[in-house]
Amino acid sequence: MPCFIDILPSVCQAVPMIEKVAAVVVPGVAPFEMGIAYEVFGIDRRDTGGPTFEFTLCTPVPGSVPTKGGFALQVDAGLEATEDADVVVVVAYDVLSGDGVPEVPPSYLDALCRAHARGAWILSLCSGAFVLAAAGLLAGRRCTTHWMFADRLAALVPDADVDPDVLYVADRRVLTSAGTAAGIDAALHLVRTELGGEAARAVARRMIVPPQRDGGQAQFVLDPVPEAADSLAPLLAWVRTHLAEPHTVPSLARRAMLSERTFARRFAAETGTTPAAWIARQRVARAQELLETTAASIDEIADTVGFGTAAVLRHHFTRVLGTSPTAYRRRFGDRVPAVVP
Repeated sequence: MPCFIDILPSVCQAVPMIEKVAAVVVPGVAPFEMGIAYEVFGIDRRDTGGPTFEFTLCTPVPGSVPTKGGFALQVDAGLEATEDADVVVVVAYDVLSGDGVPEVPPSYLDALCRAHARGAWILSLCSGAFVLAAAGLLAGRRCTTHWMFADRLAALVPDADVDPDVLYVADRRVLTSAGTAAGIDAALHLVRTELGGEAARAVARRMIVPPQRDGGQAQFVLDPVPEAADSLAPLLAWVRTHLAEPHTVPSLARRAMLSERTFARRFAAETGTTPAAWIARQRVARAQELLETTAASIDEIADTVGFGTAAVLRHHFTRVLGTSPTAYRRRFGDRVPAVVP
């Protein structure tokens, strides 16, 4: 069922923050992904400096909703909860049964179209992307889902740009995530986008998860669990604390006591990317943190994180995040002057 109403950018920008969140579940709902929606948006974290939202779990037909795990949920709220929600979370559900995609009620699709048309965020977790596809919300958009379902989604929506290699994608207030834990990353990205870095960090601290994983990070790597004795984790931790220093494959290989060829192969196996790309992303992430929490100049931050000059920082920052350091600080800066460590 196509959604013929799209939202103008100026209307999208009219929603300044998120207050009300409605998470929709259907039969076959994935319990873990439902838990992500509640964990990020359903807990009052004001006592530890975090945000609080008006969170509602709802369903097209209120009552007992069977889960993918074999037990049922009692969900009392209907789709009316989506009518004034700032975020509608489309929770993952079972799409593995058969060759097709399980149908969802037309009322659910209509609710998503209406929410999108008035400027609400639509956040799908994992296979929830198939509901967005049925509603016509992925046409002409970049999106993702679990890598196991990506080909099926691409065949279902041939005019969507389905990327199976990323953790999450935000495209015009439609945010899609890959499987399982990637939903946490997408939800924290949404909190960060709307409420700022400190709000996202406060939620992440309580959840004991990283406050930010780049959406472009690979969903998986070929050798994700190397032998402990051979792991590059200590080296990666060291690099994060020495970003201002120059790093090359030869220098890092020497520090890891490996040949350059073995080091490059092992680095790709553990991180899913190249040393240069990984270090650049770590520097951008550290620059984000300093822009949010300090009054340091762009030049000072560029030097601190190892980019050397403001021009180089701006280049990488814009390439990764699609905005400038100055614009990012205006949006997310905590306005608390501090000394750069």
